[in-house]
Amino acid sequence: MFSSANVIESRDSSASAFSMNRKVVRYIVVYAVLLPVLLLVHLPLIWMVVTAFKAPGFGTKLVFIPEPGQDLYTLKNFKDVLFDKDFPFYRFAWNSFVVAAGCAVVTVTICTLAGYGFAKKRFPGREMLFAALITIMLVPGIIFMVPQYRLVLKFGWINTYAAMILPHTANIFGLFLLRQHIRGLPDSLLEAARVDGASELGTFFRVVVPLSTPVMITLFLLTFVGQWSNFLWQLIVNTPDSKLLTLPVGLSFFQGQYQVQWERMMAGACFSILPIALLFIVAQRFFIQGLTTGSVKE
Repeated sequence: MFSSANVIESRDSSASAFSMNRKVVRYIVVYAVLLPVLLLVHLPLIWMVVTAFKAPGFGTKLVFIPEPGQDLYTLKNFKDVLFDKDFPFYRFAWNSFVVAAGCAVVTVTICTLAGYGFAKKRFPGREMLFAALITIMLVPGIIFMVPQYRLVLKFGWINTYAAMILPHTANIFGLFLLRQHIRGLPDSLLEAARVDGASELGTFFRVVVPLSTPVMITLFLLTFVGQWSNFLWQLIVNTPDSKLLTLPVGLSFFQGQYQVQWERMMAGACFSILPIALLFIVAQRFFIQGLTTGSVKE
């Protein structure tokens, strides 16, 4: 009897040890695959930071360990970017902030209002118009640059914030995002607000907007990031002597006809990603909540 119990206990312990060994092996395999992928994904960021600290002339060289007496790493690049009189970093950064924030605010406002109309209002051709807008998303955005530029030129908006902001405020993806979210809000909430005497705008601002805040913040973040790093359009609608050049365009000045100051360019790029990283750290909870809102039906 005791021997049978010992055999059963031995089998259980062997099965438990085998299961644990399989789990350990599985974790080892998973991490062995994920770590190289993680390194590969972060390689551009690592390369940018390392290059930013390198002394002039070493930016494109595969040298990471300095030789005796060699000044391979320095902080001079960051100092030059921040305080060089020929490179108005703070003006570039301010212009980028104005354009990104302005475009994000206007985009969220337009998309929320339009999303509410498409989701809760009935009018002739609503579904057909929405389908047409979604179809436009299939067209590459660069195709619209020529007609947009001609409009900007006709309105006399070259070298103005209007040219840098307004053409990007009609965001069809943002409209789709807000429309899908607002469509899932119960009609009973809106009817209750109307019964209490709220006007249409009152219902929108008191019921729809508070319940859509996470999605609105998500759209704000996506738009802000997209416009903060927008290079081509801001280059097109501004002349080289414009006072409204943004940071991505300003960093391109480190690229000359015969050489590129990679060290300074990467130092400026390091500064340019700091606001984006800080923004995502602060609003990460709202961003994740906004992306997952409406993904599960209760």
